[in-house]
Amino acid sequence: MLRRARRTITILRTRKDLDGWRAQQSEVGLVPTMGALHAGHADLMRRAAAENDIAIASIFVNPTQFAPGEDLEKYPRTFERDVEVLRDAGVAACFAPTVEDMYGDGDGVAVLPPPRFDALSEGAARPGHFSGVCTVVAKLWNAVRPKRSYFGQKDAMQCAVLRSLCRDLAFDLEVVVCDTARADDGLALSSRNAYLDADERAAAPVVFRALGAARDAWRAQAGPGPAAALRSCLLYTSDAADE
Repeated sequence: MLRRARRTITILRTRKDLDGWRAQQSEVGLVPTMGALHAGHADLMRRAAAENDIAIASIFVNPTQFAPGEDLEKYPRTFERDVEVLRDAGVAACFAPTVEDMYGDGDGVAVLPPPRFDALSEGAARPGHFSGVCTVVAKLWNAVRPKRSYFGQKDAMQCAVLRSLCRDLAFDLEVVVCDTARADDGLALSSRNAYLDADERAAAPVVFRALGAARDAWRAQAGPGPAAALRSCLLYTSDAADE
């Protein structure tokens, strides 16, 4: 019985390694990640591989996007398993730099998002988060020089921030936003789902169900008014999950 040869994947540890690899490529699709990869990441990578001459993924737990007291130290790091995910998804190379290689002595320039993003939702709850995201992604885009860069719609505000970054700093690339990958029960796939215990994991899909019910009510214009209908659906779905 013939066995199919395993696809090779190049591991690049420094920006100097990346420069040598990049000089040999033409149209590149980039998927930035922090590792702890799941099926949603794999979907992004398969699309990058299909839409470009070659695909590369980065694995870098970026310290500048973690606020003080967040989970930087315990963030899951599963590099060997992640490389197998990349290989199976058709990725040609993995850029996995050190913090020192990306940031030097840590006293460099930071990229700030438009102020409105720091005043809203996730930006307000995580001061400095979007500056860290913009800074590391700008560094990756400059280093890799991709034709397209791929992100999941699950991180909606991040996608909006990065589209603004791309436009305002005139990066010559396309930010491609892909549909959210979900488990069978509707929970959006996320590396941080690994933190959930069994009870929390069972309860988590209520968010998806509640938002779906609110969406359906909005479309139907049901009840005493759109806003009241949305609140009613959200409360009803949340209460049902607690029973």
